[in-house]
Amino acid sequence: MSSTVIGPSYIRIDSAATDSLTSAGQVRSTQDKLALVIPTLREAENIAGLLDHVRAVLDPVGIGYEILVVDDDSQDGTEEIVSAIARQDPRVRLLVRHGQRGLSGAILYGWQNTDASILGVMDSDLQHPPELLPSLLASIGAGHDLAIGSRYIAGGRLGKWNPIRKFLSAAAVWITLPIQKAGMHAKDPMSGFFLVRRECVERVPFQRSGFKLLLEVLVRGRIRSIEEIPLAFGLRSRGASKASMKVGVDYGRLLLRLYASRLGLLRD
Repeated sequence: MSSTVIGPSYIRIDSAATDSLTSAGQVRSTQDKLALVIPTLREAENIAGLLDHVRAVLDPVGIGYEILVVDDDSQDGTEEIVSAIARQDPRVRLLVRHGQRGLSGAILYGWQNTDASILGVMDSDLQHPPELLPSLLASIGAGHDLAIGSRYIAGGRLGKWNPIRKFLSAAAVWITLPIQKAGMHAKDPMSGFFLVRRECVERVPFQRSGFKLLLEVLVRGRIRSIEEIPLAFGLRSRGASKASMKVGVDYGRLLLRLYASRLGLLRD
């Protein structure tokens, strides 16, 4: 695909320099490595404890990993806290974006700045339990291209949401069914906690703005196999929610673009 057809709100994930293609067209690295992106915006109250928790969960797994904290210039102490931790542990890296906002853009920026073969993301607000990471990694290791922490399968829970929020979430999922790939429908395409093989998303154009990157990965990515792992969605105990009217508008624009692309009305 020519880069000239990609608008300014799109970004590509390029292949890692250390990857090589086999005759079967699949990326094989000498050893898998995980890059877990944690986007932050005014999460100084949460980030230190989360980084400690994530490392304590990943260390026994035995996989090489790095944690990329992508901060949207919070100016609340997040940068200083993460920098101090990174000086003690080089597996923790800080990337600061200036003059930019948007969860998807932050994730993509982190993925662009790593050579890892497994790419992942989780929220910084303590609503995603790090204890799920070994199960997600095991799913990728078993051969799945995409492993999703899912609130909508048996064992998953939404948490103490009010009925209106539950209805809106269910409606947002339902409206994606026609554009998901046949025979490979995710029950929670809105999840913000997932891992994906790098080879499945490299050189694919993604929308920078918005909060729902997983849906684009499902629709645009070269995904052949997915597995959903039950996720008990937690409650934010500190900090403020980033949900806003703009989030809803960005999601609507994303849906229109994906529907238009699926119907052949728009070239990617």
